Order: sequence, then C-alpha cells, then structure tokens
Amino acid sequence: MIKKTFTFLSIAALSAVSGVAAALLADNYFAKEGNSANITTSFADSNISGNSLQGDTRFVTSAPTLDYPDLTYAAENAVKAVVSIEAIKEVATRGGQIDPFFQFFGFPQGYGQGGGKREARAGGSGVIISEDGYIVTNNHVIEDATKLRVKLYDGRAFDAKVIGSDPATDVALLRIEAEGLPTIPFGSSDDLRLGEWVLAIGYPMELQSTITAGIVSAKARSLGALNDRHGIESFIQTDAAVNPGNSGGALVNTRGELVGINTIIKTSTGSYVGYSFAVPETIVRKVVVDLKESGVVQRAVLGISFRAIDQAFIDEMGKELGIDKIGGIYVASIVEDGAASKAGLRKGDIIVAVDGIDVNDSALFLEQIGKRRPGDEVKLSVRRNGEIRTLTATLQNRSGETALLSREDVDIVAALGGQFATASERICRQLDIRGGVEVRSVKHGGLLERARIKEGFVITHINDKPVYGVEDLERLRDKITSIDGIYPNGRASSYMIVQ
Repeated sequence: MIKKTFTFLSIAALSAVSGVAAALLADNYFAKEGNSANITTSFADSNISGNSLQGDTRFVTSAPTLDYPDLTYAAENAVKAVVSIEAIKEVATRGGQIDPFFQFFGFPQGYGQGGGKREARAGGSGVIISEDGYIVTNNHVIEDATKLRVKLYDGRAFDAKVIGSDPATDVALLRIEAEGLPTIPFGSSDDLRLGEWVLAIGYPMELQSTITAGIVSAKARSLGALNDRHGIESFIQTDAAVNPGNSGGALVNTRGELVGINTIIKTSTGSYVGYSFAVPETIVRKVVVDLKESGVVQRAVLGISFRAIDQAFIDEMGKELGIDKIGGIYVASIVEDGAASKAGLRKGDIIVAVDGIDVNDSALFLEQIGKRRPGDEVKLSVRRNGEIRTLTATLQNRSGETALLSREDVDIVAALGGQFATASERICRQLDIRGGVEVRSVKHGGLLERARIKEGFVITHINDKPVYGVEDLERLRDKITSIDGIYPNGRASSYMIVQ
C-alpha cells in the first residue's frame, strides 16, 4: 500500500553554514473556452505515395471539425504577471559548526551544543493583481519569513512586505514598491466547467516562469490538508503539472483570467503524479479585498455545526433520523443567538442550497459561506418535514456581531499561537472544572510559547473571564493580559502577559 501525502508546493533551500553548499528540498509542510482553430482533415488532403487514392471519392472522408483551445494568448499575457518569491527564514541550530558529513547522514547526539541560528530559504510563486504592486500568494510560502524577495518576469527584483495572510485559506497578500506592473485580471471560478482547459504558471524547482496545461478535473475538493480550525477547503482539482515551487502561482483560464492560486499536490513521492489543487478565485478575491481594506480577514459565521448527508451519514445515522436520500447539509446543532438561530434555523434541518447554489458536500457549503462577510445576508433553502422553505440569515463575525472587524480587534486564537479543543467531559470531571479549552499544540512566536505554557494545559479564564469552550475563546476581542488554567496533573497556574 502506497502512503499518500500532501505536498505544499514550496521549494526550500537550506543556506550554507560554515561553507556547506545550499541544498534544495521540497517543503513538506503542506503538500471558457477562448479563441480556437478549426482543424479539418481528410484523406483527400494527404499526400499519399505509391498507389494514389486521389480522385477516388469512395475513400475521401472528412473528420469532424475539432475545436481546440488556443492557449497562446492566455500564456503569453499571464506569464508576465507571475513572479518568483524567495522567503528567508531564521532556523535554530543545535550548535556551531556543521560538518558536511552530518548534513547528509544525520547529527550525532549532543553534536554542536551551544545553539545558534542559520538561514533557510524557501521558494514559491506569486501573482501580480494590481499595477501598483499588490501580489497574492500562499500563506505557507511566506509564513515565518524574516525577509521576502520578489523577482519579476523581466528580471527586476524587489523586497516585499506582508500586507496580511490567512492560514485558514492559505492565502497571503504582499506588496512591492513599483508602478505600471503587468497584472492578471480575476475571472470566475464559479463559472469553471469540468473538462475546461486551464494553465498553471509558476516557478517550480527554480525553473523560470514555467507554463503547463490541463483540464479541470473536479471542483470543491476537500483534502483535510489545511491545519486550521476554520480551514476552508474547496479546491479546484486539475491535471496541469505542478511541482514544488509552484505554490502561489496562477491558475488561469483560456482568456488569461485568474481562476485560482496553485497550492498543493496529492502525492506519494513529493512531486507531481497527476493531480494538483488550487484555491478558487472566489476565496482568493474575498481574502485579498479584506486584507487590503482592513488588514484582517472578515470571517463570516453562520453559527451551526453540520455534516454533509452522504452515504456514510445515511449508513450511520439515516435510519435513526429518518433520512434515506443523499444530498444537503444536516444541521447538528445551533449556536445560541447566532445567525442561524436568529434566522429560524433548527437542529435537524437540511440545508439544500445557499443563495440558489445547491450544496451537497461540506467543501462547497464552506466555500459559499466563506466568500461572504459579517453583515451579509444569505438565503438558505431548507428542507424541514419534507417541505422546502427559504430562510434569510444575516452572517456574524467571530464575536457574534454583524460589524466588520478592524486591526485593533484581537484574534485571540492567533495571538495565543496554538491549536485548541474544547475540553472533553472526561477531562472536566478529572480536573473538577465546569469547562475549558485544551491546548493541543503550541506554535512558535505566540503568547503560549512566550509564557512557556505547555501542551495539555486547560485554559479556564482569559483576562479573568471564564472560557468553557473554543467558541467562548473566539468571541473575546480584548488584548490578553492574563491566562489561568490547570495542567493534567491538577496543578493550577496563572500567567500574567506583558505586551
């Protein structure tokens, strides 16, 4: 059995330390038709040597007219607006000198004690979307970078600054100080059809501006690759060849319009084996507008927990719930005073469409909500007791309000820097607490790391306010000054945060 992996399409090169040459490696953090030429052929047009059949109409047959897409316009124009991105990051080492032998064959225990830092360089791609220097790419391309260097198609290079990024969609927005740049206009990923031709453009494996072609193999693919609680995965799947370094590059239609950002491949080798995936334009455009206007992503929340009604759902719960037909989104629970609750949605309802678009799987449903902002209204077509009714919901932000957030509104989860889960009933009984948020992992650079809070810690209060679950944590907006909680061994701890 071949183990499948997801490979995000960056190229990382570890910089030389003590004369060691930089080495390239795949960054395993991730893993309509336009102008066409009419081609008509016939045996009569062929130059046949020997016994010629010319003049004998019995053997003259015309092939059907074939319309092949002309990809040259899209390729020649879009390639000028795709850039190479070099991300420089500082990486901690265990010690001073690094012998080349150990670089390839592993470090012995205790080797190089004393610690230090070295530079790691990661390569990716980006797309210029405005003449004044805005560039969209993937979050994983620029994450944790201390310096970003952008090289244009014409050879010029610029330092870039990060305007904002969004791990939940793996989209980031950069800017360089330049004017009059070539751009790729946004198209419509909603209008993409299965089998439609697309081009993937990027800088794979340090090759300059490479173009490959393929078709749209599937839409609204969810792979479970984005490691974020609010991750929105509704990828466009294509068979255009992409490889490490294509991350952040353009997926364009035959008119040269941007319909996606190439992000990930599903592979057992770390390189392209037939399928690649791109973040759809609907999500990219929404995130870019949010980051340009307010510096933060305006996450719209409906306020439900749900599950797509597929065959597995019917096999597990269909008989109990009286559901025997595949399709729609089953509403498992409703957040009190949330957008769904106020719209009249109930537990057990089945959402069959959002603003007239059928939603039969989780990925498409998340995309339809995710491309909207707090305060937006959506019309939900809901099946209840065998009847279809329409409900209008006004989407909320993570704090349960309809207002847009600003840079000053703190994203508590991002500020803490970690992955979290609502503490289970077993943990609450064991620790004798009403509820809390369990720290599943600690990320570099966050408040948890600075406070030396370890995995397993259960947060019970933030700024002296109780938190009984992740939802409570996400509703907080004030700057964090204190964290209280308890470790699995029963030891209670309080941390004062100095900003």
